[in-house]
Amino acid sequence: MSSSSSDELEERLNEAFDDISEDIYNNIVEAQTKKQRKHVYIERNREEGHIRLWNDYFSEDPTFPAYLFRRCFRMNMELFIRIVHRLSEDVPFFRHRRDATRRYGLSPLQKCTAAIRLLAYGSAADTIDEYL
Repeated sequence: MSSSSSDELEERLNEAFDDISEDIYNNIVEAQTKKQRKHVYIERNREEGHIRLWNDYFSEDPTFPAYLFRRCFRMNMELFIRIVHRLSEDVPFFRHRRDATRRYGLSPLQKCTAAIRLLAYGSAADTIDEYL
């Protein structure tokens, strides 16, 4: 093999390697710079859930009597209210705050209801959706 043909082969291999590495680099950069898809907002009617929860158990004339509250939450209402107040004061997660869309999220009452029912029944998180 002559020197010129070996130089030519080496040059072609270098060009092929450069093309492949450039394609790989461009694919990586393109994958990283793709625009993120916007998340779809799902209306959960949080405010209505809070009102329904309040009317069902905590209003002056609740839908469900105290014995059903005790059966549902495994504690009396006074203890539950004390837990809600204490958690909303001491634990930032349980406070009523705005989300990224500037709308209020779940109320402390809704968050505590979900947490306590999960603990009381040991069930999956998506089974306590009716007030959330």
